[in-house]
Amino acid sequence: MTERILVVDDDQSLREFLAITLSRDGFEVDTVASGPEALTFLADTPVDLALVDLKMPGMDGLETLRRLKDLNETVSVVIVTAFSTTETAIQALKEGAYDYLIKPFKVDELKLVIRKALEERRLRWENLRLRREIELRYTLGNMVGKSSKMQEVFSTISRVAESKATVLLTGESGTGKTLLAKTVHFNSSRKDFPFVPVNCAAIPQELMESELFGHVKGAFTGAVANKPGLFEAADGGTLLLDEISEMPTHLQAKLLRALEDREIRPVGGTKPVRVDVRIIAATNRDVTQALAQGTLREDLFYRLNVISVGLPSLRERREDIPLLVNYFLQKFASAAGQPSKVLAQETLACLEAFPWPGNVRELENVIERAVTLEPGPIIRLASLPEAMRGSPVPERYRVEFPPEGLDLDSLLERIERDLMGQALERAGGIQSRAAQLLGTSFRSFRYRLQKYGLADAPDQTA
Repeated sequence: MTERILVVDDDQSLREFLAITLSRDGFEVDTVASGPEALTFLADTPVDLALVDLKMPGMDGLETLRRLKDLNETVSVVIVTAFSTTETAIQALKEGAYDYLIKPFKVDELKLVIRKALEERRLRWENLRLRREIELRYTLGNMVGKSSKMQEVFSTISRVAESKATVLLTGESGTGKTLLAKTVHFNSSRKDFPFVPVNCAAIPQELMESELFGHVKGAFTGAVANKPGLFEAADGGTLLLDEISEMPTHLQAKLLRALEDREIRPVGGTKPVRVDVRIIAATNRDVTQALAQGTLREDLFYRLNVISVGLPSLRERREDIPLLVNYFLQKFASAAGQPSKVLAQETLACLEAFPWPGNVRELENVIERAVTLEPGPIIRLASLPEAMRGSPVPERYRVEFPPEGLDLDSLLERIERDLMGQALERAGGIQSRAAQLLGTSFRSFRYRLQKYGLADAPDQTA
């Protein structure tokens, strides 16, 4: 798109000159003679960059700069003036100007400043877009799961995110602990500061203290300069200590002191360093067993276990599998720029029956593989890993196509009636809960009850 420049100057000849010169370089140029005119123009028309004269009757350049930034904080502003002082230059930069040019300026100098200002603006926009994308990716609304266990997790996280409380995440590998930690961070007041994940199992024990707390020059062989640690890198933000039980116990003691005092001491250092970091710890091990074996210090556990959130395995929330499958299908189709594929019923049934030792991470990998290998719009069993195809498919999903054909409407009604009965049974007779399990409205569920002669089914109270 053609970038738009607004020239704000009370000198008509300069306005006309800049309009002609910059238009030749491919910019769309508009000109106004005063600050108020610039504000009126910007209120109706988006502008990428504004060239603003400092000395103008009525509203001067600095006031115009402030008002333009109030209207649109992303617009780049370059101040130009024939009356230069160090104080006004510094003030203009403090108010948000990109640069400051002295009249008379060379055209090449002006063009260079404009190109740099617009490039800086493009980078700002790209960073903003990426930040918004990240924030949207990790909002609670985009975390997939309608099962009761996941709803409990979401409810807890939505209350915890804005607090300063330390959080302990437990669950098997692949259940989404890192994703949940990012969700806490990006839904908290710390979201504009770093999120720093640390896998305690992946760092050699002899290097872990330096990695976490940093070191000073000369602290050990090879320490040729001061190096800040990950605590300082996460200052103001969130530090995820994944696989916390893999941390050596002597470092756990130092970590406990850092959490209690909110300060760290670099290796070889004599002065403590203050840090403001929220800690989220995670482990895939059984906490009770880790405490009994001594791999997790009891005093550290009680310090970390302010808010404990246990993530269920995929086996414990099989009703979420269709939702997760649909999410991953759309994700990989979008990445490939292709229409989203669908799963054959027997394929979905196979996925629902599989034990998923690798949890959600394994399911994501399987769907990515299937989307890549399946040439058609429907993913068949042949696109699943061979070891997975032997999973027992529930009998209710097996439909043999008879040679004489079948009545599709009657078959679908039978399947729907069967599923409604199962939902009622699982919900303990609570019709509203059964409707939730089927992902339908209570009104629609009641209609189907009457349609299939199930209207007399008992409606227990929750």
